[in-house]
Amino acid sequence: MNAPLEGIGMTSRRTRLRLVQRLREAGIESDRVLEIIGQVPRHIFLDEALSHRAYEDTSLPIGYGQTLSQPYIVARMTELLLAHEPERVLELGTGSGYQTAVLSQAFREIFSVERIKPLQDRARERLRQLNIRNAMLKHADGGMGWPEKGPFEGIIVTAAPVEVPRELLDQLADGGVLIAPVGEENQVLVEIIRRGDSFERRELEPVRFVPLLGGVVR
Repeated sequence: MNAPLEGIGMTSRRTRLRLVQRLREAGIESDRVLEIIGQVPRHIFLDEALSHRAYEDTSLPIGYGQTLSQPYIVARMTELLLAHEPERVLELGTGSGYQTAVLSQAFREIFSVERIKPLQDRARERLRQLNIRNAMLKHADGGMGWPEKGPFEGIIVTAAPVEVPRELLDQLADGGVLIAPVGEENQVLVEIIRRGDSFERRELEPVRFVPLLGGVVR
């Protein structure tokens, strides 16, 4: 989907492969997703003080009250999207850019929205370092999506709304899939497929994400 990743020699291949094996044992079945996880250097998406924990299967702080999602949930959400073979994917919550980098290797075009400008600036630089050219970034309120670039065959939400905003459902192409954590105290990962004017919803598994907030932060 993209040019070969650059700048991944800072950690051993063996370390990344151990993470891949843990994800396989945890239930990730897609060989393509596991291959991508093994290629994307998670450590560059963290501050240096935390980079030694990059290949643990855990979420880690990235500042501004946000987190880098645990590799399992990144792989799981990517696997769910990949099953529907979308070409154009909208990501809400660029964060560190790690999920964006993973998506860029699986799909033709990525459109990623981030409300916190300093996080977006860092993510943009990290993606540039990896020579990722099929991801377009926007500084905006993620809950509103990116309507002028829609419709999208796939939408992935990396922060939890209480309910999926109608604006996002309207940007989903017919037959497209939306993957999102939903809820407040008790969050669940949901899959929503658009069928014309109706939406099929399936609840998958308990998750824990930061809440989806409105308003841009400069």
